[in-house]
Amino acid sequence: MPLPQLIRIAYEPDYRTKYIGRYADGQFYADEHGTPLDETGITVMLHVFDHAGRHVRSEIRPDVPLAESDGVLAAMLDQLPDRAYGDIAIRLFEVDFRGVQFGLVDMSGPERGDSAELYPQGLGFFAPFDGLYDT
Repeated sequence: MPLPQLIRIAYEPDYRTKYIGRYADGQFYADEHGTPLDETGITVMLHVFDHAGRHVRSEIRPDVPLAESDGVLAAMLDQLPDRAYGDIAIRLFEVDFRGVQFGLVDMSGPERGDSAELYPQGLGFFAPFDGLYDT
């Protein structure tokens, strides 16, 4: 199965995709994750997409103290009017932030088949592209 134009990501409220969904102007994917940018904290990120799944913008805050990360993430999400958590379907995108890759990247090839991976989280998406992922 070739890589679809829109990659579905399933909402899992108690796991790695608990901060995804839709809002008045489109879709969003937010997370807290350790990256090479972090020395004394973690990276908090918000990726925003239009209704058609095209990347609009990313807000990336590295090195947030762990005790503050939930508050930083909540403030980012509060910018999104009419927010509702649930499945999303987005297109491939890449953002380079201070030399670290963020995005949903085509990883298709002989060893992996048709696949995409979400960076830096390391969530892999494979046929049948039903929103479930491997880590």
